[in-house]
Amino acid sequence: MENTNDDGVRTEQPLAGRIALVAGATRGAGRALAVELGRAGATVYVTGRTTRTRVSEVGRASETIEETGELVTAAGGTGVAVPTDHLDEAQVRALFERIEAAHGRLDVLVNDLWGGEHLTAGSIFGKKSWETPLADGLRVLELGVRSHVVTAALGLPLLVRSDGPLLVEVTDGTAAYNRRYRENLYYDLAKNAPIRMAFGLGSELAEYGGAAVCVTPGFLRSEQMLTHFGATEQTWRDVIAVEPTFAIAESPRYLARGVAALAADPRRAERWNRKSTSSAELARVYGVTDADGSRPDAWGYFDALEERGAAAVSADDYR
Repeated sequence: MENTNDDGVRTEQPLAGRIALVAGATRGAGRALAVELGRAGATVYVTGRTTRTRVSEVGRASETIEETGELVTAAGGTGVAVPTDHLDEAQVRALFERIEAAHGRLDVLVNDLWGGEHLTAGSIFGKKSWETPLADGLRVLELGVRSHVVTAALGLPLLVRSDGPLLVEVTDGTAAYNRRYRENLYYDLAKNAPIRMAFGLGSELAEYGGAAVCVTPGFLRSEQMLTHFGATEQTWRDVIAVEPTFAIAESPRYLARGVAALAADPRRAERWNRKSTSSAELARVYGVTDADGSRPDAWGYFDALEERGAAAVSADDYR
């Protein structure tokens, strides 16, 4: 089957007939991941807590899970929006029962659950663990760890019915970069847990010919990040004047294109099972680019900044 990309060019749909779930698809990387899986032909179930009638604790009414479903369909897939709080086991069970009743299996499970930016910016970053309000720290672990565990525990029995099950864990930072302390104990735990989940669950999925991989974007130009800087996708370069590292920023589509290519790769288990990778590495392997045609390598850039200093490093060398 073929589809049409954003430039009107006809493209193949290598995931036609495949069933995917992107958990945490209201905005940011999750939304883009869902859209690109749909562009590749998949039926994509998309979940999140913000709907056209209810706003989650993130506090953004401008993006809804229903809109994400519509974007998936517009891209050439079939989008199915299912409002779901992945900390509510009953809701998650009902979600997988719905997928089972309709399809009998799940081929791709993307665990992109988070929604803790309001906590990290307000009461987490810049504080020692004992200075962090305990309730906020524990909420970070619920949003970034418990939600992933609940979803994997209840979804894997359906995923292993696929002839090539794929679990994608989404985090912030590669395994190599996250050897550094990520500023705060709770955040560090939340962003390292998906890496270990992919490593451990990949060991279990190998028996079924499957793979689990943990992926990370770089400096993500999400809707929230653009709002924070008072910018849009068209004016984001203006931010560089006040935040120089924004020169390496990438759109959510960059990671999404790489993951869609990975999902369509018949050698994905051999190449990626139990590994941690980045949008930049996926771009190199699969030949994809960001929306502007560049291939930013944010983690390489940040490594260079720490080693050599800002005066000796140009983001242009890492795009």
